[in-house]
Amino acid sequence: MAKPIPKRGSRRNGRISSRKSARKIPKGIIHVQASFNNTIVTVTDVRGQVVSWASAGTCGFRNTKRGTPFAAQTAAGNAIRTVVEQGMQRAAVLIKGPGLGRDAALRAICRSGIPLICVRDVTPMPHNGCRPPKKRRV
Repeated sequence: MAKPIPKRGSRRNGRISSRKSARKIPKGIIHVQASFNNTIVTVTDVRGQVVSWASAGTCGFRNTKRGTPFAAQTAAGNAIRTVVEQGMQRAAVLIKGPGLGRDAALRAICRSGIPLICVRDVTPMPHNGCRPPKKRRV
């Protein structure tokens, strides 16, 4: 008679620990991507691993309201709240895109109490690269 094969790595044997609460992040990078339709705020550690994120859509705003400055402010506050609890001391801010939520998100980040190392605009600008699409006729 064949012996039963023992299970390895089953969930019942090992303890499952929550990684998010255990990580302490002293320094981080806050990415703000502000388009005309939405604003996405992502908080990463120095190596680029995402710690928390929020967008105007996940905060409950729909359709054209996602592009407003108030929606960007709410998204930035939600993304940073979890990181402040984890003990972030310093952060750099990288802002990308032409949207209305750029300034509002930056103001919300400043209000959160995290000292900012630097604020950079990383909007991609072509040095006469690809031909742009035709202008819209409405």
